[in-house]
Amino acid sequence: MVTNYLTLRDLAPDLPFVPVLQGFDLPDYLHCADLYQRAGIELGGVQVVGVGSVCRRQGTRDAAAIMTALCQQLPGVRLHGFGIKTSGLHQYGALLASADSMAWSYGARRTDPLPECTGHKNCANCLTYALGWRTKVLDAMTTHHHTISTRRRDRGQLALFDLEDAA
Repeated sequence: MVTNYLTLRDLAPDLPFVPVLQGFDLPDYLHCADLYQRAGIELGGVQVVGVGSVCRRQGTRDAAAIMTALCQQLPGVRLHGFGIKTSGLHQYGALLASADSMAWSYGARRTDPLPECTGHKNCANCLTYALGWRTKVLDAMTTHHHTISTRRRDRGQLALFDLEDAA
């Protein structure tokens, strides 16, 4: 993982590659962070650090515990959760700077298109559907009194799903 990041960064230094922490349990993630540090990568100095391999465990407390511990062990690091479903957002979304998910398109792939969408057989790749889903998720987070972290607002963030928009 670290070698790939370094290689990509060397090949195209003008592109915003994201270092990613991978693991199964917390020690694995912390070991991965340590490998970046040993390679001279200061994770607090990059725009965002991805956290992978949690999508299958979101219904458990493991993913929330991992995200909580990463925030505590890596102060100042902005985390991006890969494949975070709404259940994960409700549990630990306040700890993330951003997240992405294909969950938005699950229903869109299995139903007819929205009435206003006439150019496609379903809304699986539809911006209108995606933005509607995003609005519903942000509204639900606000309705459930979900507190969005604002401690890292000083840096710009580009993401498919920026949790700070809800604050």
